[in-house]
Amino acid sequence: MRVALIATGDIALPTLRWLLMVPDFEVVALVTQPDKPVGRHHELTPPKIKTEALSYGVPVLQPAKLRAPDAVVQVQALEADVIVVMAYGQILPKDVLEAANLACLNLHASLLPRWRGAAPIQAAIEAGDEKTGITVMYMDEGLDTGDILLMREVNISPGETGGSLHDRLAEEAPGALAVALAMLMRGDAPRVPQPAEGVTYAGKLTREHGELDFSAGHIAVARKVRAMNPWPAAATKLDGKRLKVFAATPLATPLGSLGEVLASADGLLIGTGDGSVLATDLQLEGKRRMPASEWLRGHPVAPGTKLGT
Repeated sequence: MRVALIATGDIALPTLRWLLMVPDFEVVALVTQPDKPVGRHHELTPPKIKTEALSYGVPVLQPAKLRAPDAVVQVQALEADVIVVMAYGQILPKDVLEAANLACLNLHASLLPRWRGAAPIQAAIEAGDEKTGITVMYMDEGLDTGDILLMREVNISPGETGGSLHDRLAEEAPGALAVALAMLMRGDAPRVPQPAEGVTYAGKLTREHGELDFSAGHIAVARKVRAMNPWPAAATKLDGKRLKVFAATPLATPLGSLGEVLASADGLLIGTGDGSVLATDLQLEGKRRMPASEWLRGHPVAPGTKLGT
């Protein structure tokens, strides 16, 4: 089976590796986003999945826009039996969706129709969902609206972060794809329309999504901290500087006013109105990330200090 993989995010790396290991599949190309400038010096950097693909001799296509006529022609010329899409970052045009002989499948990191969109992993944690998963769906021209082939559920643990859940779902994806491709090859793959009820959306993350609102309460603040770890990272302001928070324990007591530092020994104990959160992993703007107890030795914060804008 000739397979073309369209992917950019690191979450697709285990899927690429699995496809390359199985003799039944020939990965005819990786289609990924163009290299982007990264860091202080804006050094042009390829997606990790491009580097991985090239190391195995897989041809790589990097069109700026997959809707461009020449890009569509390139994908059609691959003569893929199946196109597999995961965390690519662009809406695919109809001509690309129809370029596969059998199906164009998307591996989406949620249990659709809940959390359609670009950031389903962080949204599930922030909302307090108890489970999520991988949905294998037939792609259409909508935003994650295609018919479902299968779903694999994954429980969200109490201490789950955006990073840890990302990695677990990445490892779950190849198994889900294996079952889906086997059914396609047998000709008995189901096709179930998504229900109209339960649709939610998770838009693309920006740095602003990490801004902490202490009025949301201690449970919601702690969830946001976990969801936004490692990127874009939950953050507040301390003396006008951005203070990132990578770990915070929710506490029903003590009570304090919103954003007020109640204590600063083993961490920053911050009031949320209905309780508090103990922030234990911090990074001040321009400094390195470190445990709060260590950070506080060099940056003492007096009780009563107000955090936030």
